[in-house]
Amino acid sequence: MNLNREDERISEALKSSEERILEGLNEQQREAVLHGEGPLLIIAGAGTGKTLVTTHRIAHLIASKRARPEEILALTFTEKAAAEMEERVDLLVPYGYMEVWISTFHAFGDRILKEEALELGLSSDLQVLTEPEQIIFFREHLFEFPLSYYRPLGNPTRYIEAMVNLFNRAKDEDVGPDEYLAWARTLEATAGEDPELKAYASRQVEIALCYQKYQELLAKNGRIDFGDQVSYVLKLFREHPEVLKKYRQRFRYILVDEFQDTNYSQFQLVKLLAGPDGNITVVGDDDQSIYKFRGAAISNILGFMEQYPRAKQIVLTRNYRSHQVLLDTAYRLIRYNNPERLEIKNNIDKRLIARKDGGTPVKLLYYDTLSSEADGVAKLINEKVKAGTHTYRDFAILVRSNNDADSFLRSLNMRGIPWRFTGNQGLYDREEIRLLMAFLRVIADFQDSVSLYYLASSEIYRFNPIDLVRCMNVANGKNKSLYDTFINLEDTPELERISPSSRETISRVLADIERYVTSSVKKPTGELLYDFIMDTGYLQNLTSHPSRENEEKVRNIARFFEVVRNVGKLIDPDRVPRFVSYLDMLVEAGDNPPVAEADEDTDAVNVLTVHKAKGLEFKVVFMVGLVSGRFP
Repeated sequence: MNLNREDERISEALKSSEERILEGLNEQQREAVLHGEGPLLIIAGAGTGKTLVTTHRIAHLIASKRARPEEILALTFTEKAAAEMEERVDLLVPYGYMEVWISTFHAFGDRILKEEALELGLSSDLQVLTEPEQIIFFREHLFEFPLSYYRPLGNPTRYIEAMVNLFNRAKDEDVGPDEYLAWARTLEATAGEDPELKAYASRQVEIALCYQKYQELLAKNGRIDFGDQVSYVLKLFREHPEVLKKYRQRFRYILVDEFQDTNYSQFQLVKLLAGPDGNITVVGDDDQSIYKFRGAAISNILGFMEQYPRAKQIVLTRNYRSHQVLLDTAYRLIRYNNPERLEIKNNIDKRLIARKDGGTPVKLLYYDTLSSEADGVAKLINEKVKAGTHTYRDFAILVRSNNDADSFLRSLNMRGIPWRFTGNQGLYDREEIRLLMAFLRVIADFQDSVSLYYLASSEIYRFNPIDLVRCMNVANGKNKSLYDTFINLEDTPELERISPSSRETISRVLADIERYVTSSVKKPTGELLYDFIMDTGYLQNLTSHPSRENEEKVRNIARFFEVVRNVGKLIDPDRVPRFVSYLDMLVEAGDNPPVAEADEDTDAVNVLTVHKAKGLEFKVVFMVGLVSGRFP
């Protein structure tokens, strides 16, 4: 009896949930959400409710009992997008029904590999390498690779980065080492007596053999890279049909968000899971494809109907974000990509229709130099805020790359305008992170005078600048380190004029160095660094004086501790000297993680790269640096 009541309660909850799921949807969105069996292509223009349709379709499949939650797989591209999707679905379905697999492609692959590691002969405790870590791994094993042409005597590491990039791109294109080698051998066999072709074929064979060796070394050392998280799963499904069958039965419905950003391998994975006539829903827009530089294959969305001829196609054109003037301007511009657009290929109408009234035309502003452009943008923002019509957070400045932001940040600073920059890197350039890195470098090497100078002059020790410069000058003049100069302070006549407070600071610095060096012998890097920011009161000082700047510093310190933890998994033993050496190699390889995400409620101008801005909304947007051949 109780069970029957519980079943009735669940049934009523699902029925109520389904009504809420369809509430407020327009005709196009409703059609996409209610689609039944078989492949579905949803072409969702900017601001048409792409995420809403995806999440409501997932919720509808559950509420209508077409699928149990655990039978649904939803794939997207960022952890943030996956978390947002999961949260939205959770609000739409009854409590206890949130068992949908919602994740990024790489997280999905990682989960499958951990579950099926034995089938591939891999460890279930695999460490995933970032691209800079791949470069370091290659360098550490350099002389284990069958290199000749690509290891020149004068600069044996010259081609490492290019080699790693090629391996990554091969995996994006679903080209494994054996396939690459077979192609290279064929090329070699057909080269004949042509010296140029023979030399080219020989180099390709060398690359292919290195690709094989690279994969072998990764497996041997319990490492994989991001490409492996997809390529190994493809290998698993192709070589073990019983495993593929298991996952096909598990995931009866598959949804892919931002489909225009998938690479070739990712689409192959989805097709394998879905089968020839599977229940696959892909959501995307070819006009929003901006990730070709990292391997995205726009051919996936352009050719979806050829792969699935019986697929249903739904176009979302009602825009809820912008006014018609702006949409028409964007439409005129994007049509320059014809005929290589879905609108032409699939004979559909993608012109967006605004639901908002009003709007002003797009303004084109000319400037003769970059600095005058940056000053002009800062001036316009300042005028509008002073007029009381806008707040700083209303504005966004979109740049092509991280480096392009510098001029605009300087101009904002000159006018005292608060800003927050969201790019793809920059953590190691932050003042608070440089301080932590300086501390670790001093503990690893007393003779690093530059790091000791930075540490002593920091807000932790507040060394008198004049006295510190005197000490540094004496050290340079005698060809000694700053540390040795501190140690021999009393025996250095040139430093007799150093103030008593500076002498106390030197004593404190030296005592701390000795204490932390002693601790560093037994403690891992993260633990020692934590002791430093706690013992010196640095972290407490930041948290006890709340401000936008201090909050950013705390978030970035937390982000740096993530770096410390991840590196600690890759080095043995995890001690400061080894960590600093590895970190230096990371920096040399181009590693510089993004800073922590800023608080969205902070009243500050948003400066961000175009790629970071995707999907966000702002009242006033400046697209800067529109110089022919650079942006777009």
